Amino acid sequence: MENWIEVCRVDDIPRQGARTVARAGGEGNLALFRTDGDEVFALLDRCPHKGGPLSQGIVFGRSVACPLHNWTIALDDGRAAPPDEGCARSFAVRIAQGRVYLRGDALAGKPDAPEACGRG
Repeated sequence: MENWIEVCRVDDIPRQGARTVARAGGEGNLALFRTDGDEVFALLDRCPHKGGPLSQGIVFGRSVACPLHNWTIALDDGRAAPPDEGCARSFAVRIAQGRVYLRGDALAGKPDAPEACGRG
């Protein structure tokens, strides 16, 4: 049985912007991104290049530009756009009645390898 936890309302995330959600144990924040089309995605708030805070980047389409070196990171799977390589860990998101939910294990703060890709 999956444990989904409400973390905010969709409207709490700026359109074409982000907000962060703390994880237990100080294992790095999650960044919640909202596209212009109201899609919501969750990534570990750490660029795979130099660890820049993706939540402070510019959201465009279904991507975010890292604020440090302008790497483009896909919001749906965290992969860097070529020619760059690497990815930010992505996490499953559920939306119900205008509220955003993340799985409990995503918030538990289990350590993630910087190069880890895929849903956590």
